Amino acid sequence: MKKLLLLPSLVLFAVAAVAQEDAKSMHETAKGYMRSGDFDNAILVLNRALVQDKTNLEMQKDLVMTYYLKREYAKALEGAKLLIDRDDADVICFQIAGNVYKALEEVKECDKMYKKGLKKFPKSGPLYSEYGELLLSAHNSTAIDMWEKGIQADPGYGGNYYNAALYYFSTEDKVWSIVYGEIFINMESLSQRGAAMKELLLKAYKEKLFSQATLQKDIDKTKNEFAKAFLTIMNKQLSLTNKGVTVESLGAVRSRFILDWYNTYSTKFPYKLFDYQQQLLQSGMFEAYNQWLFGPVDNLASYDSWTKSHADQYETFKKFQANRVFRMPQGQYYAVVAAK
Repeated sequence: MKKLLLLPSLVLFAVAAVAQEDAKSMHETAKGYMRSGDFDNAILVLNRALVQDKTNLEMQKDLVMTYYLKREYAKALEGAKLLIDRDDADVICFQIAGNVYKALEEVKECDKMYKKGLKKFPKSGPLYSEYGELLLSAHNSTAIDMWEKGIQADPGYGGNYYNAALYYFSTEDKVWSIVYGEIFINMESLSQRGAAMKELLLKAYKEKLFSQATLQKDIDKTKNEFAKAFLTIMNKQLSLTNKGVTVESLGAVRSRFILDWYNTYSTKFPYKLFDYQQQLLQSGMFEAYNQWLFGPVDNLASYDSWTKSHADQYETFKKFQANRVFRMPQGQYYAVVAAK
């Protein structure tokens, strides 16, 4: 008799398992439609899959994203609001909602949404980065505060370095556009943004850092101790650029900078970027690194000639670079904006 009573429960469990498996299979089918750009079929399949698994977060995210990609922003917004109100909402839910609000140009609501997201995820680099982009689009100068806070809270995420470097390059600053720019290039060395940042970095050295005969005025007015240390050492290297800022002169400047930094400031300001440069210098790969960093932007023909005449040296560096991931660690934040 007890065995017979168990049968209904087993049947219900089996039916639920089949339905769950069907929903999973349908989700995979929908993702295939999304990848191929067939958004109508993706929406159809996702809606039917959600009938079987109503609370599935991943399917709901994909449904909202598909409406967004199809430019059905009203339906996307309806779903996005439901997503960010869920107890199990993740960072991606808020990123999707941000895309929708921006598409609808609902700046105030988007602002509220990012604040809500950061309250829930105060260490999310992507949310700080995208919130800053929203503020910048609204011509709000506090955008840099968001990117600095993102760098401080989530130093392993590259987007905030990218945005901050672009911002600082548009100001009179001579330190952070260079420091953040090079960090970002190492984080996204293969991306289009990384390639574009190389050009910006070279311009920052030519048009900002070494555009005058001395950096003393900048040193005197700089309150940030890390920036003051950076400028003080760079000021000592100015004579190395008397014949121009080239890949070769930058190599000499940057080599001397690292040697001086580790003689004076490395204990006070441990910094992964400079540790990496020192590692390359000590292992004989710093010249190749500087060629990779500045050569294609400065003079492509000279860069190609150098790589051919130093093939073994360059290949050693490229192999080394391909087998490492560059990430800034926690606790090495020295800017002041986010500390306001």
